[in-house]
Amino acid sequence: MEYNFKEDLKSIREILGLTQSQIAEKIGVEQITISRNEMGKTTPSDKLLEYVYEVAFKNNIKLNRLKEMFYIEHMDKNHKLLFHGAKSRIEGKLDIHKSRTNNDLGQGFYTGERYEQAISFISGFEKSSVYIFDFKEEGLKGKKYNVNQEWMMTIAYYRGVLEEYENHPIIKKLIEKSCDCDYIIAPIADNRMFQIINSFIMGEITDEQCKHCLAATNLGYQYVFKSDKAIKSLKMLERCYISEKEKEYYKKMRNSDAKLGDDKVKLARIKYRGKGRYIDEILK
Repeated sequence: MEYNFKEDLKSIREILGLTQSQIAEKIGVEQITISRNEMGKTTPSDKLLEYVYEVAFKNNIKLNRLKEMFYIEHMDKNHKLLFHGAKSRIEGKLDIHKSRTNNDLGQGFYTGERYEQAISFISGFEKSSVYIFDFKEEGLKGKKYNVNQEWMMTIAYYRGVLEEYENHPIIKKLIEKSCDCDYIIAPIADNRMFQIINSFIMGEITDEQCKHCLAATNLGYQYVFKSDKAIKSLKMLERCYISEKEKEYYKKMRNSDAKLGDDKVKLARIKYRGKGRYIDEILK
């Protein structure tokens, strides 16, 4: 899927209140270039894409966030708007078997509920973009996790740190449940959150400490598509361009959120010290 540059260019120009000649002068191209692109008569160069979207972001036009708002307004009942941050362009059909097996919940196609979730994970990659999807939830079996012991153990298993306990009946049952569905809704676990889960697996903190530390670093929920039937219920709506300025903005935002999250984790460790059970007590 290509970017919707034809419509985006016109929207940006009209929000800024500029004529084709004025925006052409602003970004250093000929007026005919703007005209031909607005009519869809030419394919924009990488340089033109960056110039236009950078001008929009510099002028505080968060176009992709605006698109998110409009799509949500027009979502049909039993449909859900989802976002996928891609390090490179998606080629061909969506495939649940292309991802790594040691992701949070194993192999699958991963999406988030918000644009800001998706971009925060891929803002450091040069060719990254965000895809918007319409998910029709009917006729599928879903499983939802919250920040609790079941979720913590399941993440730990798929991330490969539960080898010592992988044949334990409790772990086997957890994994069976995670496989008996078409899609999963679960809290997002980034590498910082996984470090907390790993501290629990290593016996450094209790399940209560772990749970509250993880709740302190809330990143929202992800939808993971685990079956071919589920992936067919996803309709790709749009591919969003991310300018370098926008990437910088979200990198800084994530770093700021990380600092606050780290402080909350330290407090949660202190507040819930001695409460709950250690992993060897749970998996006797």
